[in-house]
Amino acid sequence: MARMRKKGDLPTKTCATCGRPFAWRRKWAQVWEEVRHCSDRCRREARRRARSGRS
Repeated sequence: MARMRKKGDLPTKTCATCGRPFAWRRKWAQVWEEVRHCSDRCRREARRRARSGRS
């Protein structure tokens, strides 16, 4: 059985859209290097900004 980890021990990144830190999730285990946004909302907002030409 795997040992439990505290949330503070997990790797973190900063969201490319909102700038807030977010922690590793098990569903991101295979693609952690590619994850850039903390949520679907931030991902959609980034795509919307890119299409409209805003920064």
